[in-house]
Amino acid sequence: MLRENSALAQQHFYVDPHGRAATQAAQWQADGHSQQAALLRKIADRPVADWVTDGPIPVAERVGALVGRAEAAGQLPVLVAYNIPDRDCGGHSSGGAASAARYGEWIRGFARGIGNRPAVVILEPDAIAHSLQGCAESGERLAVLHDAVTVLKGNSSTSVYLDAGNPGWITDTRQLALALRRAGIAEADGFALNVANFYTTSDNITFGNGLSDALGGHIHFVVDTSRNGDGPAPSDDTSRWCNPPGRALGAAPTTETGQPLVDAFLWVKRPGESDGSCRSGEPPAGQWWPEYALGLAARAS
Repeated sequence: MLRENSALAQQHFYVDPHGRAATQAAQWQADGHSQQAALLRKIADRPVADWVTDGPIPVAERVGALVGRAEAAGQLPVLVAYNIPDRDCGGHSSGGAASAARYGEWIRGFARGIGNRPAVVILEPDAIAHSLQGCAESGERLAVLHDAVTVLKGNSSTSVYLDAGNPGWITDTRQLALALRRAGIAEADGFALNVANFYTTSDNITFGNGLSDALGGHIHFVVDTSRNGDGPAPSDDTSRWCNPPGRALGAAPTTETGQPLVDAFLWVKRPGESDGSCRSGEPPAGQWWPEYALGLAARAS
């Protein structure tokens, strides 16, 4: 897959005026907490991805509404498809479709919701790395992902990035490249790194360039910079990936990366949403946590 120019170039990503951070900032401002509100605007005024899982509302309807709001604003939505069977290996974000067949139905609904309107899809965070660790039957999972890529790329204006973990997870780039090939990277727009993690942008660029080389070169990628402003927590932190203290917002989302293979820096993880109840008193995965959000913003440069 050789692409001289990214479809994301010069695009403006969608900023939700009614997101959790925006709602919290408005409430704090109304309550007289103007300093905290101003800090939280560092998140509220930035584009973040919308994560789509299974739910009571049909996926085509939910995705269609998300894409429609972005289209009305003249901006590009970033969506995360997160419903693979045995999602998160039964961890803090466990769940997912009941079977490969059900997932196939779900991803087709997802694609119908987008239609031929422009959208970016980050496909199934952690799914490939977990399969390489033996969490799921690798052959079936990679085939499911390949089918998803094919379905999504059937839409003329959808950009698809397969999740490829982070620089500290599957470090054997040849092994990871083989899995990405089986998962349909040749049909996708590239791969995504650092989703919901904290590795520095420079580490991700180095790793991503190496992975691109292992894939034959010229394969593009995007990097989640949402919470990597201070890099990862110290290595002796047993939960360094899960709500680690002392972290900061990273570089704002942009397509101006200064790197020929990096299509965009994105905020895929929504800053301020919990990674899970990894320590006593921490909210469940995905729950809004204003205190953590405030810390990320306060420490941002």
